Amino acid sequence: MTAALNIFTVLAVSAGTFFFLAGTVGLLRFPNTLTRLHALTKADNVGLGLVVFGLLPLVEWPFGALKLIAVWLLVQLSGSIIAQLIAIIVRREES
Repeated sequence: MTAALNIFTVLAVSAGTFFFLAGTVGLLRFPNTLTRLHALTKADNVGLGLVVFGLLPLVEWPFGALKLIAVWLLVQLSGSIIAQLIAIIVRREES
């Protein structure tokens, strides 16, 4: 059973890393700030979710799992707030 959990962890963390890499490519490649921001926030949310999901079988229950989930939720909340603030500033500058 531990071999299956280890394989699951490696696959989920690798998939999360792929999404982080895709978000970075989008950040470097897209033409304007809003499309860069969209690519980065979507890829980072999915990437971190996969990394947390992959690490859940390896932590002590329930406090380790709650900490990982809390970190993921706080990063999602702060990421969306910052993305909205940056988008508002960019829209004001374009007008």
